[in-house]
Amino acid sequence: MEVVERINLGVGDLEFDVRTAGPADGEVVLLLHGFPQTSYAWRHQLEALAAAGYRAVAPDQRGYSPRARPPEIAAYHPERLVEDTIGMADALGAARVHLVGHDFGGMVAWHTAARHTDRLHTLSVVSTPHPRAVARSILEGGEQREKSSYMLFFRSADAEPFFLDDDAAGLRKTLGGLDDIDDYVRVLTQPHAMTAALNWYRALDRAVIDRMGDITTPTLYCWSTEDPALGRVAADETAAYVAGPYRFEVLAGVGHWVPEHAPDALNTLLLSHLGQLGQR
Repeated sequence: MEVVERINLGVGDLEFDVRTAGPADGEVVLLLHGFPQTSYAWRHQLEALAAAGYRAVAPDQRGYSPRARPPEIAAYHPERLVEDTIGMADALGAARVHLVGHDFGGMVAWHTAARHTDRLHTLSVVSTPHPRAVARSILEGGEQREKSSYMLFFRSADAEPFFLDDDAAGLRKTLGGLDDIDDYVRVLTQPHAMTAALNWYRALDRAVIDRMGDITTPTLYCWSTEDPALGRVAADETAAYVAGPYRFEVLAGVGHWVPEHAPDALNTLLLSHLGQLGQR
């Protein structure tokens, strides 16, 4: 079993808590978690990637790390999250990285690939369709409109008490189906952490999505059939926004928490994608 270390990574005025594994001289694989999770979500991938010779790095992202938790909603604009991603690559001394994202981390990964293709070896996104595919599905009144309706609630003032009241009952319910949620609850019940995490939703900007160009980075997109929040229409339409080499994989019978519920399948897909398309 590979040893996972805890380190701190400075990016500008922010300091991120990071889990990392693998050789210091290995190609960097940067793994971005979503809501309401932390870098702990990638524990199975950290070990598998490290065993294959990669330097796997999973940060607790902006708002989740105590020393990277600015109070303003604007601080969580997608462009700031992309800047964090590139800043982490710089701090790691990596001219290029393999970028992996799940859930909202997948959204950040798509935006990063659209703006900084020169900094990526490969792109791997789990669950989250391309943002333009999601936006189109919502506007057309398809299944994604209903599936994405929770975002309006997450943007409201009622969201914090829903998640945190009664010993974080709402948070625990949202994470239902996961066997090990202690790290997520510990982090998101810290002062101001839940507000910071929800500010990702409050800072969403449709104009940023409209400005996205096609993805030219070699891309793996993995979607699961039992995902309650992300539907098949947007998943299928994602191909229209990827101009480079593209691989779409469907995990049948798997829900939203793919890195934890289907770690072996996901690890196999990631290692294949990185090995075939990375600059080895």
